[in-house]
Amino acid sequence: MKLRKVTAAAATALVLSLTATACGGDGKSDSADSGSGSGGGDKIKIGIKYDQPGLGLKEPDGSFSGFDVDVATYVAKELGYDADQIEFVETKTPDRENALKRGDVKFIAATYSINDERKKSVDFAGPYLLAHQDLLVKADSDITKATDLNDKNLCSVTGSTSAQNVKNDFAPEANLTERSGYSECIAALQSGAVDALTTDDSILAGFAAQEQYKGQFKLAGLKLSNENYGIGVKKGDTETLNKINAALEKMVSEKAWDKAVTDNFGPANYKNEPAPKIGQIVK
Repeated sequence: MKLRKVTAAAATALVLSLTATACGGDGKSDSADSGSGSGGGDKIKIGIKYDQPGLGLKEPDGSFSGFDVDVATYVAKELGYDADQIEFVETKTPDRENALKRGDVKFIAATYSINDERKKSVDFAGPYLLAHQDLLVKADSDITKATDLNDKNLCSVTGSTSAQNVKNDFAPEANLTERSGYSECIAALQSGAVDALTTDDSILAGFAAQEQYKGQFKLAGLKLSNENYGIGVKKGDTETLNKINAALEKMVSEKAWDKAVTDNFGPANYKNEPAPKIGQIVK
């Protein structure tokens, strides 16, 4: 009889223990990798580019560098995550909207220009950088303006609006080549397969400043469009959106934004615009 009472008590304790665990009694989220918590033992997945020097680059040793990486790391810290709780996920240009819809990442900081079409499926915090579309050409190129691209070979990345802007507004006779990444366009420019690469000046400056390309390329110095970089979040996730905006404002006020610009773009003598105000979109 005594043994039966002990067994019953033990069973009751076991049930209570399992119930507490199922309810999250350890204080952790049920999905440790979802980025849905506010730090603690969770991780957060953040979308970045892997092939953009100065902005989002995966280094040979597996670490990450660039302005977008610094911004994302600062924002994650304000959301309650340490650097070792961040998992950076490659989000290429054509897949950014889907990555947010699927919940692959909590937010995306990947040279993500805010425009009306994208706002139909994504909410944007920021902007956090104002860039301008430009051209990267060989150092000895005679291309000095966008109209010079007529009958020339122009490279851009699939899903980017940059090349179409050139064809629509400046050089309708340009021969457009689309590649899956900027590194492929750089290789094509280096080999002479294309005459110019077009995208944002911040991206082009990052490539031009790399040691392996030193002296090979130059920026044309054009301002063909205004590109307001925002941080993409899943449509309707207002809570995360507001927290990110607050983090970006704090980054600017603490001068951490200025430091990130100098650290990542300084070697290319990139003439950046001042930090934009939250919600201020330059058309």
